[in-house]
Amino acid sequence: MNNVLIRLEGLMVLVAASYFYFTNGFSWWVFLLLLFAPDIFMLGYAVNKRIGAYVYNLGHIYITPVLLLVAGWSLSINALTMISFIWIAHIGLDRLVGYGLKYDTDFKHSHIQKI
Repeated sequence: MNNVLIRLEGLMVLVAASYFYFTNGFSWWVFLLLLFAPDIFMLGYAVNKRIGAYVYNLGHIYITPVLLLVAGWSLSINALTMISFIWIAHIGLDRLVGYGLKYDTDFKHSHIQKI
């Protein structure tokens, strides 16, 4: 049941972030170009599993993109706002398809399931 709830939450986050991104008039091609950019955080796995999980999780928690979103809105910096919505949408998409925060035992072990 928790797996289903996390996936539904991911769907809602993906839909909401995409909605706000596009209602602000931001570009489709930028959205598509950057949607998978947060996966660069997987490079930590080139070091080892522990560092990999830590770095991956830093890029896949909502805290950083939400802080960037607040900064973008409050400072009227559209680029920050755009990147934030895309980043949040990416995290929602990951949760929807079953990619969760990683344990340091293996890349396939996440808080959602063993992939």
